[in-house]
Amino acid sequence: MGRLDGKVALITGAARGQGRAHALTLAREGADIIGVDVLQDIETVPYGLSTRDELEETARGVEDLDRRALFLQADVRQQGQLDEAVSRGLSEFGQIDILSANAGIYSQANFWELTEQMWQDMIDVNLSGVWRTCKAVAPHMISRRSGAIVLTASVNGFSPGYQLSHYVAAKHGVLGLMRNYAVELAPYDIRVNAVCPGVIDTKMVNNPPLYERMAGKADSTREEALEAVRHFHLLHGRSMMPPETVSNAILWLVSDEARHITGVALPVDAGHNVLDGYNPVPTK
Repeated sequence: MGRLDGKVALITGAARGQGRAHALTLAREGADIIGVDVLQDIETVPYGLSTRDELEETARGVEDLDRRALFLQADVRQQGQLDEAVSRGLSEFGQIDILSANAGIYSQANFWELTEQMWQDMIDVNLSGVWRTCKAVAPHMISRRSGAIVLTASVNGFSPGYQLSHYVAAKHGVLGLMRNYAVELAPYDIRVNAVCPGVIDTKMVNNPPLYERMAGKADSTREEALEAVRHFHLLHGRSMMPPETVSNAILWLVSDEARHITGVALPVDAGHNVLDGYNPVPTK
């Protein structure tokens, strides 16, 4: 018997990375999954975004766990596409109990060198996309007077980051949305929380610009980045963390075990949030 038996979860950014891990983790605990992803690149993002093959692979993974899967192309920058995904999900499954607003992008530049398009894309996906996703799902949850929503923020929802003003602004905004949604939806017994991941081992951080950022020099390798990330975390021996680390936090937040918890921003960061500057302790 799973902790989410009889539940249906909608996950954005579900094709790979954290979204795939969330889909498989929730399915393993009994949830049927509606998954959406953009399936096309965004010009200002310095790495390739999800593909249809990746989306279909995640869907097969859910079905292999003997759960139902409905996986669709939808761009969180387009309200109509999200509304259609919700409509199709309700036609297929009859309900949506859980929302993981997970879709997000990453890029970096000094704030005075950001282009208008870099700023717009970041805010449109990482902040406005969360608003649109919740807007698409909330009326159904309100009508049922039940639901659990988890927004994916970041450690940069609490703190600044070098060359990340647009990303930091978006993730601070996500925490603002979470708190306000928790207030507005509480009368309908709908809980709204956020997870705030540290460095998670996904395609978003596995690319040359991020290796250079983490290791502090040009042409850095993955191995050099993995070593450097140890100093980003407080807990002993932690480098990039597997995406299931975040999935397990989401699983708890949407389960009945957390039924009295709303309005919480939960760091999943190996202690980075309380690290006072550089970690002086040996990391191996």
